Amino acid sequence: MPSIPSAPPSWDVHRLPRADDRVVLVTGGNAGIGYFIAEQLSTTGATVVLGSRSPKKAEAAMAAIRERVPGARVRALRLDLADLSSLETAVDALDLTHLDAVVHNAGVALDDPPRRETVDGHELMFGTNHLGHFALTTWLMPLLSAAPAGRVVTMGSFAVKTERLDLDDPHSRQDYRPKRTYGRSKLAQMSFGLELDRRLRATGSTVASVVVHPGGALDSLTPSRPPVHVRTLGTRLRAAPAGVLLQGKDAGAWSAVRAVLDPDVRGGQLWGPSAFGLRGRPRPEPVWAHLADTAAAARLWDMSRAMTGSACI
Repeated sequence: MPSIPSAPPSWDVHRLPRADDRVVLVTGGNAGIGYFIAEQLSTTGATVVLGSRSPKKAEAAMAAIRERVPGARVRALRLDLADLSSLETAVDALDLTHLDAVVHNAGVALDDPPRRETVDGHELMFGTNHLGHFALTTWLMPLLSAAPAGRVVTMGSFAVKTERLDLDDPHSRQDYRPKRTYGRSKLAQMSFGLELDRRLRATGSTVASVVVHPGGALDSLTPSRPPVHVRTLGTRLRAAPAGVLLQGKDAGAWSAVRAVLDPDVRGGQLWGPSAFGLRGRPRPEPVWAHLADTAAAARLWDMSRAMTGSACI
């Protein structure tokens, strides 16, 4: 298990280091935490690519970033993680010689009871949040390997601390409950991120894989970025008490941004907010016990390869 260094006090989430020569892809970069990851990385001079299913939403996000960050080097990539056959074409459209980092942030969550499937026949949340990123990593690996020190940063969720994988029913065909299925899809993502790093190290790859989570990040505590996100005065006042323990999605982005930029972050680590894992500046934390189950992670990996037809590495 990788060592857990103390977080150097010199890291300032509001004064990020320059990264003018770096290129970063943020999946789901048009909204929520993904938007703020993209905005914050844009302040460093990095070229930031917003992976999004919706060109219209991506355009709105790019306009919001450029308004906040004059001269931002930001572009959009049409990316549909629920359609595995489209991913190779999407990566080709990047038209890059290398990619310094990808942030696996995009995800879908269903509040309505009906179970839905991707075009490939996978349960929608598991298929998009986990299998889509698994397959995307396969196509991105040559670009990541061409970078001096490529990074795969996987955005998990604090909520999955209470979830457990059901590898006998990964598509929730036998017992579908939206919140649980979503949590398990995020847990699968995090398990994949850690297993990926173990396999990268075994091959001597220069690419590292890091897992992060945003803590308790709420829309109601998130600053406005119209038209991407608008917070009213009433919403802000009602959310004020929650701000004691939780935070906005702008702060929820900090762990991922640090995992992209900080050379002291190591592959195989888990990073999250410093205050009870719910809010505050990013720090490394012990890998949760159920995420340290390497046998389950290996089984999930083999299942994911079979379901996607992707070798990953």
